Amino acid sequence: MKKAFTMMELIFIIIVIGILAAVVIPRTGSNKLHEAAIQVVSHIRYTQHLAMVDDKFDAADADWYKEKWQIRFRRNSGVSGYVIFSDSINTQGNINNGERAIDPLTGEGIDGFLNYGDANLTATYGIKGDDTGIVQNCPHDDASLVTSNRGVFAFDHLGRPYSGLSDATSVTDYLITDNCDLTLTDNSGASVKIRVHPETGYACILDNVTNECL
Repeated sequence: MKKAFTMMELIFIIIVIGILAAVVIPRTGSNKLHEAAIQVVSHIRYTQHLAMVDDKFDAADADWYKEKWQIRFRRNSGVSGYVIFSDSINTQGNINNGERAIDPLTGEGIDGFLNYGDANLTATYGIKGDDTGIVQNCPHDDASLVTSNRGVFAFDHLGRPYSGLSDATSVTDYLITDNCDLTLTDNSGASVKIRVHPETGYACILDNVTNECL
């Protein structure tokens, strides 16, 4: 005669399965900081794509290299975010109408300070809105870019990365020659690091333990 499970045994088995599932199955809940990093990497790569398909070389314009496509990170009125644009009107670093990259999904300019979309990292992902929210560290940058609330990744038609443009005096100024990192920090103090590699301009999120690309 076969012995059947009792109700208590069935309940115990269900509880054990539930505990195992909670431990083994990866969490699928939202991680805003990681989502922010994924979006930033995606838009860095989009900036590089724009630069490679839209070569700005103009033999008649001595400052043509300042028009390269760039993604600029900054803080304004307690908001950390970024804008993607080509400084094609006056090459003075100002962002004018018609210079912003268009988001193919929304049809709007990618500007966290104008449209207040996902490029507004503070409102959307909880990135700190002070000087520590976004910090860029490139080996050859001047002190203001290393420690301030702003940073730039620009690209040429070969996809090579640069860390600045508006105050450059030659076509090779600010060419990134070593790993260049961008750190995002949220309001809880947690941070994630994004790396842009020299020459190739490849962008990735770094593992917090190994400091290698995920």
